[in-house]
Amino acid sequence: MASKLLRAVVLGPPGSGKGTVCERIARSFGLQHLSSGQFLRESLRGGGGECPRGRPGCVAGGFASITAAFLALMTAPFCCGACTGFPRTLGQAEALDRICELDLVISLNIPFETLKDRLSARWVHPASGRVYNMDFNPPHVQGVDDLTGEPLVQREDDKPEAVAARLRKYKDAAKPVIELYKSRGILHSFSGTETNKIWPYVYTLLSGKIPPILSDEEN
Repeated sequence: MASKLLRAVVLGPPGSGKGTVCERIARSFGLQHLSSGQFLRESLRGGGGECPRGRPGCVAGGFASITAAFLALMTAPFCCGACTGFPRTLGQAEALDRICELDLVISLNIPFETLKDRLSARWVHPASGRVYNMDFNPPHVQGVDDLTGEPLVQREDDKPEAVAARLRKYKDAAKPVIELYKSRGILHSFSGTETNKIWPYVYTLLSGKIPPILSDEEN
């Protein structure tokens, strides 16, 4: 694990690759990867609520308690981590800010057409949250999860007709969050169409704040 305490958040619209970036950060710098989507799925399996479409954010009741528990995990004394998918709203950002001082916030800016193509080609394994892209990260067997052999599904809001509305909703919710962190001087934005081309710049940024345990080429 990293010897220096560091707390970071990776923001980005659906399909921006923030999960991939955060996983690489965790491997390269010995940090803990906290995924709000994975935390939510585990909480729901433990009886924390019901997710009607099997996706993070679609929770009827119980979301406040799940958010509070995730905040507690994010702010634990042992947590040297990078978080994806949280905060999603200004209210969540303000709640986190009251109890935890972030070191940096990474914002991924991906063109609309790229996001639309990625999301439309995305299929998921509901139980684990594993994501496949039929264009550049397909499963070994079409329509089947590599590890469990269980069927993959396409979320209703990943279908082409729903993607535009979903991205507009994210943009409206994220704007005040991004402005908040920009005003604090901790926001770092990266633009591009490919995660592999964005990643070296993220690696360089973090290398100036915490010693890496893997080289850029090892990711």
